[in-house]
Amino acid sequence: MDIHEYQAKEILAGFGVPVPVGGVAYSPEQAGYRAREIGGDKWVLKAQIHSGGRGEAGGVMLCSNEEEIHTAARSMLGKRLVTRQTGARGKLCTRLYIEEASEIAREIYLGLVLDRQSERIMVVASCEGGMEIEELSAEKPDSILRLSIDPAAGLQDFQARELAFKLGLNSAQLGKAQRILRGAYRAFRDLDAVMVEINPLVITRSGDLVALDAKMSFDDNALFRRSAISELRDKSQEDPRETYAEDRGLAYVGLDGDIGCLINGAGLAMATLDMIKLSGGEPANFLDIGGGASPERVLQAFKAVLMDNNVKVVLVNIFAGINRCDWVAEGVVSAFRELDLTLPVVVRLAGTHVDAGQDIIAQSGLPIMTAETLAEAAERAVAVLPKH
Repeated sequence: MDIHEYQAKEILAGFGVPVPVGGVAYSPEQAGYRAREIGGDKWVLKAQIHSGGRGEAGGVMLCSNEEEIHTAARSMLGKRLVTRQTGARGKLCTRLYIEEASEIAREIYLGLVLDRQSERIMVVASCEGGMEIEELSAEKPDSILRLSIDPAAGLQDFQARELAFKLGLNSAQLGKAQRILRGAYRAFRDLDAVMVEINPLVITRSGDLVALDAKMSFDDNALFRRSAISELRDKSQEDPRETYAEDRGLAYVGLDGDIGCLINGAGLAMATLDMIKLSGGEPANFLDIGGGASPERVLQAFKAVLMDNNVKVVLVNIFAGINRCDWVAEGVVSAFRELDLTLPVVVRLAGTHVDAGQDIIAQSGLPIMTAETLAEAAERAVAVLPKH
């Protein structure tokens, strides 16, 4: 789960990471009021969306008076900002963050991620702040510094100092950098995060270190024990298909194709996507209905798949162990009738109560196509796609 910049800054500030003075606004008038609260003569207004590259999309503006703040706020609020990370649909901006402008002398990149290969938290840093880590990795790979943290010992002070030296910080800044690293690490560890990114971490002209921008992502599987973090979720920033499915306990990932998939088991789902591609088609989603799928759960899965207007064919592929083919078949028939389906539906059933499931489909009298194998099901789904 991702959160907004202002939420990440509030969390990091609670762990001792210095951030600029700022406030949230939901209207141009409130943005102006926040600026007067903050004081000063220059402010930065930022659109709060779950994406990097906001500046290039007009989502970050420097303002020097209240009129400029109102104009900038009106240009952002209620608009969909399209960045390199959002896709063509963009992300809706419903709130703003305004903060005091900082006098920047240098920019540093600092990130903490979960390195699954080493099963450790990895600190990633670079003197080239302000750039996306993907760009840094491609354009300036030698500028990236990495530090692996032993989970038993945690981040050690000597490690933080060594990293600060490599980033070119002077002796007066070492202690500040050490506190920032320690605070970011504790926030990561204590809140079940999977990513903490401060980009840029700036050195001001007065020599202070300030987190000018921040991102945090959290492990969805740990949210049950992090109620305060869970409440920071903003569903308006998420794919509505994925949100609908997740709220109903379904594992769903939206893709760009036109063959909707309803499958049980992650491995079988991946194999099904590959088989669709091999047959010349494009899957519209990954959807795992999980074990013990009742007819009602299958119906909910159909609704999730059909939320994507690009879907032209639905492929159901079930290898039943814990699941039962007759339950799935009942769900397919129920979905066909309740949703008044007109799209072609291809069903492949195998495993527990497969004969009963096939009988339910055959006796329904509905135009549901069946297949014996995954390869046959994928070929049929591709064959019945509307011709352009």
